[in-house]
Amino acid sequence: MEVMNRILSESDVNNNRLEFPARSLSAFPMPDGQNSVQFVAFDMNEQQWRLEVSIHNEGRYPTPWLQGEWHDYVREQGLWKGDKVILTMHQEANGEIIYRIRAERKHFGFWYSIDGQQ
Repeated sequence: MEVMNRILSESDVNNNRLEFPARSLSAFPMPDGQNSVQFVAFDMNEQQWRLEVSIHNEGRYPTPWLQGEWHDYVREQGLWKGDKVILTMHQEANGEIIYRIRAERKHFGFWYSIDGQQ
């Protein structure tokens, strides 16, 4: 199931966090009284990225952010403004949830994977 499909802004690339779509929060059940949850996502090369979805009550509306090793992922993949990040989840038969993250870049009108090409 696709959790997030987002084209990156300059802020997403240059800061230690990615603005996370509020509609995707249901994929990360947060324990009562907490405003964040940590998880591991695997990239196309099976490298693990320790990420965290957190909700910050800054401004008028609560804002969800993706943090943790996000900036390391951006740097490792060589991501730019305009690239796309896709986060998916899959529930195994034993109930375990596996998250996967991949990066894509648009070239001549087509999106292609850029994981591990840097």
